Amino acid sequence: MANHDTDTLARDETTNMISSEKVDGTAVYDRNGDKIGSVHHLMIGKQDGKVRYGVISFGGFLGMGENYHPLPWDMLTYGIDHDGYMVDFDKDALKDAPSHPIGQEPIYDRAYDERVTTYYGQRR
Repeated sequence: MANHDTDTLARDETTNMISSEKVDGTAVYDRNGDKIGSVHHLMIGKQDGKVRYGVISFGGFLGMGENYHPLPWDMLTYGIDHDGYMVDFDKDALKDAPSHPIGQEPIYDRAYDERVTTYYGQRR
């Protein structure tokens, strides 16, 4: 008889892939190891299937005043030591970054993509 926990792990995560269900809620840390938020959801290109953004929840208290910040996916690196994603900037960089309040999602069109990539391109 198969072990359900082992089978689930094999489907949800391998050495080089992970289910989006396991990414949602994963902590995001700055370069100093301080938690700055968590992954709320991913934005995936419909045509090519590539993950474009990890949308990070940041700020607020108990869900009040929290904003979502779309970060280009290639800016997040999984840190085994933290069991979360690492970014090469701190909370201050997110204060002026493109973001939106809960329930007010932007239109992820070419102009918005350019705004996000331009903002973070200055931080690479």
